[in-house]
Amino acid sequence: MYSPSHFQEDRPEVIRDLIDQFPLATIVYQSDKVLCAEHVPLILDPSFHPAVRMLGHVAKGNDLWRVRPDEEVLVIFQGPSLYVSPNWYATKTDGGKVVPTWNYVVVHATCKLHAIQEPGRLLEIVTMMTDQMEASQTEPWRVTDAPETYIDRMLSGIVGLEFEVLRWQGKWKVSQNQPEANQHSLVNRLLSERCDRAKEMANVISRFGSA
Repeated sequence: MYSPSHFQEDRPEVIRDLIDQFPLATIVYQSDKVLCAEHVPLILDPSFHPAVRMLGHVAKGNDLWRVRPDEEVLVIFQGPSLYVSPNWYATKTDGGKVVPTWNYVVVHATCKLHAIQEPGRLLEIVTMMTDQMEASQTEPWRVTDAPETYIDRMLSGIVGLEFEVLRWQGKWKVSQNQPEANQHSLVNRLLSERCDRAKEMANVISRFGSA
């Protein structure tokens, strides 16, 4: 991924936080020499620290789990993103030397994939994912809320995924290359918008830029 130094983000705690907030991953791999992509929610395995492992699952009919353990797959997490109009820059009135752009946050993880079909381990993965995804609910749903026989039947139709992260790269393209005046004017404009996505991007620019 092309990433100038001012957009590069390699701090593990920042990358982990992005994955926790935006767990739906795009997984790119090859199947029979054809480039494929799947969209699967993943979580970080807290028991696998300081090394990094991510967990998920797919239907047995999904070819993703058949990727050979010696092949690399690319896992992409997309965070906040937003179109930026030149009209939002303070320096627009200073000669008009501004152009549109797109701000975005993304993480690329190069991984080895291991398929999990052992029922006990598969139940652990599903339970761990459910507990994390339900954590914000007032009354979280638990795997044990459903009949055991029903859960066993559901588990028989899926395969667990363990992604061993070999390396990862974060790119936070959030106006760090703009003068401070433009960052301030952009943040103020975004905060005035009714759109939650705009306010979210304003917060990211404030945190990772110099505004």
